[in-house]
Amino acid sequence: MAELGKATQSELKAISSAFQIYGDFVEGRPYGSGHINDTYQIDYSVGGAKMHYLLQRINHHVFTQPQSVQQNILRVTRHIAEKLRAQGEQDISRRTLTLILTKEGEPVHHDAQGNWWRMYVFVEGASTYDQIQSTAQAELVGEAFADFQNMVADLTDPRLHETIPNFHNTVKRYETLQAAIQKDAFNRAKDVKPEIAFVEARAASFGRLLERCAKGEIPERVTHNDTKLNNVMLDDKTGRGICVIDLDTVMPGLALYDFGDMCRTSTANAAEDEQDLSKVYSRMDMFEALARGYCRGAKFLTPGEKEELAFSARLITMTIGIRFLTDYLSGDTYFHIKRPGHNVDRCRTQLKMVQSMEEQADEMEAIVKKALAEA
Repeated sequence: MAELGKATQSELKAISSAFQIYGDFVEGRPYGSGHINDTYQIDYSVGGAKMHYLLQRINHHVFTQPQSVQQNILRVTRHIAEKLRAQGEQDISRRTLTLILTKEGEPVHHDAQGNWWRMYVFVEGASTYDQIQSTAQAELVGEAFADFQNMVADLTDPRLHETIPNFHNTVKRYETLQAAIQKDAFNRAKDVKPEIAFVEARAASFGRLLERCAKGEIPERVTHNDTKLNNVMLDDKTGRGICVIDLDTVMPGLALYDFGDMCRTSTANAAEDEQDLSKVYSRMDMFEALARGYCRGAKFLTPGEKEELAFSARLITMTIGIRFLTDYLSGDTYFHIKRPGHNVDRCRTQLKMVQSMEEQADEMEAIVKKALAEA
């Protein structure tokens, strides 16, 4: 993925002035650990008081339709803000991202160099975490993502832009993998025969959710599509999940994709690129906590969705494994690598997670059943 150069103070000042904010620019500094967009905390002085904003340069090499991305984000955040206002929420700017429009009234600024910028109100008194600290925290994260989906469950007309078509479509991802195997442009297929065989043996299940969606048993919804722990801001005092962030991939999808990806990332006992596969497994205590929190908040789930919650965790984990394997066979062009074979290591951890979930499938189903009954 293409890298974007860091902006200077004078550039940050000039870009910030394109948005509807007031006062005097003080400084801007890099913020967060994201790898795709460039993010800066911007400080302004208004009558002696400091105001904080978040300025982001959207990586248009990854998000090739930045205007559509921003239109989606604007609709979703305004919809959530209206819901919160109706509930009597006082501090809305801490409960949902708040976009600041440009002076032309647009949700994104296009500069003379061809870059796309957006600005948010800075969410104060909250933090993100890259690794889950406890089952109690996992439960709060599950509830936060369910609350987000609950808030946007009725945001259906008009349909949001599908900014990355087939993003979690396992059937399409598998077809892309098969093409990469056939082409074998880098003569690497011989090195991953066990991984290819593992995926191929499970291909019959890849269309299961899409087939149920086509029959009307599982509805299309507005989904986040990147439900990692660090995309929930947790209140510094209470620890509660107060704001879901990183809305670049908000678009039409299946609620099960969000639940499945949340389980993939938050139940893993090891890093995504762990080379010692004996350390890689899915933690059932974390799965139970996530399911409990999610089911408590997900009042919108249909019978079909409830039936597939446990399966969705396996499917999305497999999907990400397929993507890592495809990228390895294609010359490591999408996911940034730090060493040769990095994407193979990532693929193997995902497939080991799938295996771990398969071995614990009955327990996962029982956990979901209990969580739904207690919700």
